[in-house]
Amino acid sequence: MTTPFEFRRQGRSRRALLALAVTYGLILVALLVFDAAWWLMALLGLCTLPALWDVWRNPAAGLSLTGEALSWHSGRRRAEVPLSEIDHLRLDTRWDFSVRATALLTNGKRLRLPYESLPPHRSFEAALQARGIRVERHHFNVF
Repeated sequence: MTTPFEFRRQGRSRRALLALAVTYGLILVALLVFDAAWWLMALLGLCTLPALWDVWRNPAAGLSLTGEALSWHSGRRRAEVPLSEIDHLRLDTRWDFSVRATALLTNGKRLRLPYESLPPHRSFEAALQARGIRVERHHFNVF
């Protein structure tokens, strides 16, 4: 029996805080030093609102893979699928190098796992294969 594979992530991370601080610092420098147009800098600042919202709310996301089931959660969404119902798992590498995961079930349905709940893809793939789940990789598909 293999040990459970667990992954957890919080919205309030050091990386997100650093990215916001650097972005706001650069906007401030552009305003004060380079006399940038305030409306243009405000428009750039609006692009940071989703990240700021994640830092404020601090949503939890994660994934658990046991010998019996694959379960995940992201914010208020939760799901669990018994391993016996999973035909295989498909890992798609996108053009931005992010990896998306889709569980293809034995009844033909597809379940897309939320991106924010996914662990690093190499360790996830190894954990799936250790439990006998077939993994298909698809790189850089246009459609």
